[in-house]
Amino acid sequence: MKNRFQDLASIDFYQNKKLVKWLIFLISLLLGLGSIGYTHRLVEELREREDRQIRVLSAALDYAATTSENLTFINQEIIQQNYSFPIIMADEQGNPIDYRNIAFKNSMNRIDSMQVLKEELLEMQEDYPPIILQEADIQIYYRNSELLTNLKYYPYIQLAVILLFGLLVYVVFNQSKLSEQNRVWAGLTKETAHQLGTPIASLMAWMDYLKNSPVWDENQQIIEEMDKDVTKLRVVTERFSSIGSSPVIQPENVSEIIKEGVSYLQPRISTKVEWEIQSDSKDLVALLNKPLFDWVIENVCKNAVDAMKGKGLIRISIFQDNDKFVGIDISDTGMGIEKMKFKKVFTPGFSSRKRGWGLGLTLSKRIVEGYHGGKIFVKQSELGKGTTFRILLPGPLVEGTTFVSKGL
Repeated sequence: MKNRFQDLASIDFYQNKKLVKWLIFLISLLLGLGSIGYTHRLVEELREREDRQIRVLSAALDYAATTSENLTFINQEIIQQNYSFPIIMADEQGNPIDYRNIAFKNSMNRIDSMQVLKEELLEMQEDYPPIILQEADIQIYYRNSELLTNLKYYPYIQLAVILLFGLLVYVVFNQSKLSEQNRVWAGLTKETAHQLGTPIASLMAWMDYLKNSPVWDENQQIIEEMDKDVTKLRVVTERFSSIGSSPVIQPENVSEIIKEGVSYLQPRISTKVEWEIQSDSKDLVALLNKPLFDWVIENVCKNAVDAMKGKGLIRISIFQDNDKFVGIDISDTGMGIEKMKFKKVFTPGFSSRKRGWGLGLTLSKRIVEGYHGGKIFVKQSELGKGTTFRILLPGPLVEGTTFVSKGL
């Protein structure tokens, strides 16, 4: 028993989102079913009590019709004390002759009231068979009291409330989880940027020294590539600094940014990877933050290279997706993704590599959807043939509209 409690206590609820969801649903369902069972038992007891009452009332009426004795007690304590369940007394032909606890509108005349009684009588006949008083030649029709009728539906309302409460708890828990993750992301990235700042500044100074030193002429190409890497480190630091703050979102030429990012990646990955960039127009403009969007392209392309194991074709297609979005499709010829994992690839920690951290696509989704108000998703994938990721970015602002960055 102790080990079971230890296992339960060791569950990481943040990492087992589905487990938490089903646990909350199961608890809510069990509470609801327990409530339904208990209320059903109460309803049955009340139904039996009302059934006994109607039979006592029927017996009293039958007795009153066949005796000439003083029936004051029976009339006051039994017949007149029925204030709960509706009854209609009818003759042998089914014509109403008396009633109890039937509501009428004040403006009804006798003919309309009689019609209402007949309709009520038919409904009562569907619920319970009439009680026939042989001596008095009277049939008594009845149905459940309003209290009993309401109790029949109460457990289902209660179940709905419990399930709604469970859903609310889950939503609050999920939002709390996201808020905590956002604080962790922001704190971690800002601290990383702070730690990188000093060595990068020093490297930039050394690069300036090398450019003005005698070794420049002999090692110009090497120093230029090193300078690109130092510049890239500075851009990465800027990216990390942007996490948790409001970045500058402005119109940018998508084709130029992607070509610039690919030109940096090409010499730094496998030479067996081929690149193909297609664009409907050279002037497609989207609202974005260049350093952060570069990060997205880099993450998705590196993910594609890993999926192809360093050999294959990466095709990037840029197009206008209606009047609101600019679309970017990034396709590879890698191993593909199972359809059931299309959404899971964006969750933290998901990686197909043994040494992968599973953060690249997570960050990409946060940047595209959180900062840019766009979308990123797996458009299509086939095992053994490749995958296509689609990115949608808002186009230039339309007159009368505004864009608000949600942040990460």
